[in-house]
Amino acid sequence: MSVDSTQKIENTGGEGGESAAPESASVAAAITYYPVAPGVRLNVRSGPATSYGIVRVLAEGARVPIFCQTPGQTISGPYGTTKVWDNIGDGEYISDAYVYTGSDGYVAPHCG
Repeated sequence: MSVDSTQKIENTGGEGGESAAPESASVAAAITYYPVAPGVRLNVRSGPATSYGIVRVLAEGARVPIFCQTPGQTISGPYGTTKVWDNIGDGEYISDAYVYTGSDGYVAPHCG
């Protein structure tokens, strides 16, 4: 799922007195946003390693959806050392070592 499709779901209905379809509300409600480590401006990469290009940089205090997770380069960060990378949008990955998920393992389906 891409960020564009998520935004489309979240913006469906609710305008002009219309209500969203039950399926849209269920999908939008299922998306959880996780906080990035405090004080960190995090590079978002096009793949699950620092050798991939930087797509954008997340601002301090960002919260991100995790659509799926995949193994990649091992990274050490504020929340430990891990090889888990989080897909936060179409072609956008960040190391799970910088995201507080409350778990040392996978919290979303495997990508692919």
